[in-house]
Amino acid sequence: MRLVEPVVPAAPAAEAQEDMGDAGPAFAPEERGRGDARRAQDKRSSSVATGPAERGSGLAELPDAQLVVLGARGDVGALEQLYRRHVAFAIHLATRIEGSARDVEDIVHDAFLRAYERLDDLVDPAAFRAWLGSIIVHKVRSRMRRARLLGVLGMGKSSEPVDLDALASPAASPHARAQIAQIYALLQTLPADDRIAWILRSVEGHDLETVAQMTDCSLATVKRRISRAQHFLDGHFVDSTSSEASS
Repeated sequence: MRLVEPVVPAAPAAEAQEDMGDAGPAFAPEERGRGDARRAQDKRSSSVATGPAERGSGLAELPDAQLVVLGARGDVGALEQLYRRHVAFAIHLATRIEGSARDVEDIVHDAFLRAYERLDDLVDPAAFRAWLGSIIVHKVRSRMRRARLLGVLGMGKSSEPVDLDALASPAASPHARAQIAQIYALLQTLPADDRIAWILRSVEGHDLETVAQMTDCSLATVKRRISRAQHFLDGHFVDSTSSEASS
């Protein structure tokens, strides 16, 4: 099985990925999360401290590295700027991995709180975004594993319905939306680690080294996970267009 290049999975899921087109146009772009981001921010405003408006405009010009240093010293205005700057990315990432917008705001809120608590642990302050992404991945993985266990025990749903409105671009064709729904339905049957690695690589388009960092595993391990997921999709994905053409 040839390992897929960034954002282009091997056939038969390749045609679905073509419709996704580097996370678009079939997939909703990150900007679609900005409305959710604003709602999440309003919902969580009581938990994220804010500073004076006039000072906030100055902080908005600072790079992440400086905001992280200030935030680690207890500057609540810097923490708010980090939240404003990266909340859309966080919601977008969590939704893509989860396959649904359900409970995503809670996951993102908890991830930011966790990041704020551990700012002193961040070796490279300029890498806050990628570091936050790894925290999001960890929290979504934990939720997926817990949901799977509850499903096995008969104490909850074995899988969540795919939220196409959160995943697909408004410009996506009905065929593309059907392909996205099928791929995510198949992914939900995979182990959480394989599913996450494949999405980060083939949907989000991250290189293998970044996927390994975000999932906290070796490069060899992440390659195996992606390969297993791709092999499963190759064996189970049904392209209705090809089926109709052959009939």
